[in-house]
Amino acid sequence: MLLQSRLLSAFGEIRHGFFTREGGVSTGLYASLNGGVGSNDEREHVVENRSRMAAALGCAPRNLLTAYQIHSPDVVVAATPWPADERPRADAIVTRVPSLAIGVSTADCGPLLFADVDARVIGAAHSGWRGALTGVLEATVDVMEQFGAQRRRIIAALGPMIRQENYEVGEDLIQRFADADPPSKRFFAPAARSGHAMFDLAGYIVARLARARVECEDLGVCTYADEKRFYSFRRATHRGEPDYGRHINAIMLV
Repeated sequence: MLLQSRLLSAFGEIRHGFFTREGGVSTGLYASLNGGVGSNDEREHVVENRSRMAAALGCAPRNLLTAYQIHSPDVVVAATPWPADERPRADAIVTRVPSLAIGVSTADCGPLLFADVDARVIGAAHSGWRGALTGVLEATVDVMEQFGAQRRRIIAALGPMIRQENYEVGEDLIQRFADADPPSKRFFAPAARSGHAMFDLAGYIVARLARARVECEDLGVCTYADEKRFYSFRRATHRGEPDYGRHINAIMLV
């Protein structure tokens, strides 16, 4: 039902999980643990699935919080629960409130969970290529520091996401990265199609965190390649499917 980071699991003060698609009640394209409130799945199925995730983390269902993600570098601070239909527009959440499980939804993009256990500050970030390039990771760390975290103590974990062998991108994206972040060219490998490349988004995310002096553990799991355990936006697109499920990746202070 969930995967965990070895580094984050060493701390009893936090609970976390990168949830797979297994262990829920959804059917069809969404089978089975779809947590995407923005999907076209039956609403009662999504509610039940998220309740199961909350139970696995040890919090009340209303305390499992995700944002309305917009592929931005924007970060919000969670002080109290918000209703599912009043989610703030952002791609990262930070909190220091115990029993609030903050999370991000993904279906190929990179889910990042952050913790400074000494300061009791945690964060969760959704990082596709746009968020990584525009600084959502660094913005999350900056907000954590505003609440007393120190980046030398922050541990980040990168969960299941699409990996380089399955992530072909076009010339526009290659050029965008070359213009904005020239050292990023090492994360693009030649593709079979002319003018295309295979992008190592996970490697780029880890490198951005290293540049920000934040330790990161990469679980090294591919959402596209493992259909049994994971949803994938790109896999669904390649098949012409009308929709896809979303994973929830969350962290909570005990």
